[in-house]
Amino acid sequence: MAHHVFVVSSTAAGQRLDAYLSAVMADLTRSRVKHLIEEGHVLINGSSPKPSTLVKPNDCVALSIPPPQPSQTQPEDIPLEVLFEDDHLIVINKPPGLVVHPAAGHSSGTLVHALLFHCRSLSGIGGVERPGIVHRLDKDTSGVMVVAKTDLAHVELSRQFKEGEVSKTYLALVYGTLPQVEGSIDRPIGRHPYKRKQMACVESGGRTAMTLWRVKEIFPAGLTLLSVNLRTGRTHQIRVHLSEIGHPVVGDPVYGPKKLAARLPEGHLKQAVKVLERQMLHSCRLQLTHPVTHQVLAFQAAPPHDMADVLNLAGDTQNQA
Repeated sequence: MAHHVFVVSSTAAGQRLDAYLSAVMADLTRSRVKHLIEEGHVLINGSSPKPSTLVKPNDCVALSIPPPQPSQTQPEDIPLEVLFEDDHLIVINKPPGLVVHPAAGHSSGTLVHALLFHCRSLSGIGGVERPGIVHRLDKDTSGVMVVAKTDLAHVELSRQFKEGEVSKTYLALVYGTLPQVEGSIDRPIGRHPYKRKQMACVESGGRTAMTLWRVKEIFPAGLTLLSVNLRTGRTHQIRVHLSEIGHPVVGDPVYGPKKLAARLPEGHLKQAVKVLERQMLHSCRLQLTHPVTHQVLAFQAAPPHDMADVLNLAGDTQNQA
């Protein structure tokens, strides 16, 4: 149990107690502070207050923080490629096929299970020993991900993502040749009106979504490698936006029609694409500001073997059978 005592200054007087404590305890969210107050871990001049209690000059505020509770999710020894780790965050190169968070149909074998095993020093997110997921990659999208290990890191990284301060760059192999070298897609994304498990560009009810793309390489078989940057982080954003402009991601089982693979020239590339089990989308670079040291950090990861193999075949003009 960690104990903290504060004497309210005249300049802080008049604030709600939960707002005051979340300001003086930067590593605690306001919702976390509220729970601590409601659970009886906060006293003002020896008495139990409410979150809405207004603090007065010279009030003595005593805060006790219990140790984080063990997570109900069981740790699993799943190998991870760690690009960076300290007491506050961990950056990994997520392999394709790894689900990020436990959900219906994925009660085990997720990234969260793996992180609980790997990270022995989680200080607790919201009072529970668990990693703080601040952004996600689709199950079959590979690449760089950052995860918070503390409440402070979770709050600050979440803010950076929300404010668009994190630079996220992806590699996407798409069908066709785009009409220009670079461009942007600014279309709101929401639930598909008929296919409820899919997302779509919608005229109303969607959330603002902005995707920037740039051509990196054009392949003779009619495929193009794009560098893609996100200004927002909507579910399936890149896959939906690229499909919307007629250039779906190669291998995408949801937004990429199979007939496009059938139109590729006969050869090793076509055969490789036809048996793909995931979209050729990879988070290759992530840049952010460290939540504690404020140092700008950038992390990179090369595409995994399956995507690298397809790119090699696409670039090989002799791949015809």
